[in-house]
Amino acid sequence: MATTAPMHPVDEVPPVRQLAAFGLQHVLAMYAGAVAVPLIVGGAMKLSPADLAYLITADLLVCGIATLIQCVGFWRFGVRLPIMQGCTFAAVSPMVLIGTTGGGLPAIYGSVIVAGLAIVLLAPVFGKLLRFFPPLVTGTVILIIGVSLLPVAGNWAAGGVAAKDFGEPKNLALAVFVLAVVLGVQRFAPAFLSRIAVLIGIAVGFAVAVPFGFTDFDGVGDADWVGISTPFHFGAPSFHASAIISMLVVALVTMTETTGDFIAVGEMTDRPIQPRTLADGLRADGLSTVLGGVFNTFPYTAFAQNVGLVGMTRVRSRWVVAAAGCILVLLGLLPKLGAVVAAIPAPVLGGAGLVMFGTVAASGLRTLSEVDFKGNNNLTVVAVSVAVGMLPVGVPTIYAKFPDWFQTVMNSGISAGCLTAIVLNLLFNHPPGKASSAEVGVEPKAGAASA
Repeated sequence: MATTAPMHPVDEVPPVRQLAAFGLQHVLAMYAGAVAVPLIVGGAMKLSPADLAYLITADLLVCGIATLIQCVGFWRFGVRLPIMQGCTFAAVSPMVLIGTTGGGLPAIYGSVIVAGLAIVLLAPVFGKLLRFFPPLVTGTVILIIGVSLLPVAGNWAAGGVAAKDFGEPKNLALAVFVLAVVLGVQRFAPAFLSRIAVLIGIAVGFAVAVPFGFTDFDGVGDADWVGISTPFHFGAPSFHASAIISMLVVALVTMTETTGDFIAVGEMTDRPIQPRTLADGLRADGLSTVLGGVFNTFPYTAFAQNVGLVGMTRVRSRWVVAAAGCILVLLGLLPKLGAVVAAIPAPVLGGAGLVMFGTVAASGLRTLSEVDFKGNNNLTVVAVSVAVGMLPVGVPTIYAKFPDWFQTVMNSGISAGCLTAIVLNLLFNHPPGKASSAEVGVEPKAGAASA
């Protein structure tokens, strides 16, 4: 009798109850980061509260659509892995500059549309660069992704950036409480509950925060019940050469970061990224970015926040993240629901973020454990790459005197560390005239440092 091949865990569809719980967990893990970009850009441009609210609902809607494109996929669009999509922080500084001095929101959206089309066209080229990401490079990049996200969790735990009570002991106490709940559920609860430990930790933390005055529900009452984003709400896009050039630099940075996220999730789910799937995923990023420019939001990329959640919960189904995408679409269409989620205090998210982002860093260490560090320069590659990647994280103004394009690339610890790791790996492990195993068609052994 013919036997059917077992379905890969990435393609398995959990029961509806689990889909909803796991999906909501992903939404809560990325919500604060998802709405941060429209808040920062809109605030810098001094938009009215109504326009800010519109930007946020538009962002949530396109976040959901972009996530569905990436997870479910169609034709040659979508990596078909559990990848959440959100607005990239790499574009914040250029967009603020464009919006305040170079033509407002229409100029931003014009440059975003062009950048999205460029990503679609460049995706096959980037797909062929996968051989420059051996375990030495991927492990280093995953480690940098995790460590560079930890300050985000730290700021949340302290109360959120610019909060009046930033660093108050009560904020850190709430974050530690949530962290303890997450760890306790993961250690002592049944298997299903341990997989939604982050969701339980956030829910319990939220419930505790309400009577202690951490929450503000004013936004819920002010929010509309229904909100629909229409194309070019802020006017037809305008195209300025300087804005387009700066956004094309952002596109290259986000493609590099996304490649690292794809590789990380591929390793966590036991479905390694191939050149074709990498190109398909980047192509989906480009399409989502074009949609962002059309529907009044910003460039989209894989969200590293949720990479840690995949590794921590060991829930590998892409349909779970697709369910999260559906929830985001719902939040984008029903602003009042989005306002309820926005009422979750930053310290609650900080406690959950510490374990999630730490998981990403630990996954990088696990990948590096496969690398041979004896009798070679691999330790130097890791050391220098991590150091360069952490510079803008530890000293955010270190490149303030450099040109804008340089800041766009190097102010992202992930892209700076990734580029450094690639260059140093080529320098030490691919000297001129020496063909690598990939170049001569030989499959590299586990632990090899060559591409």
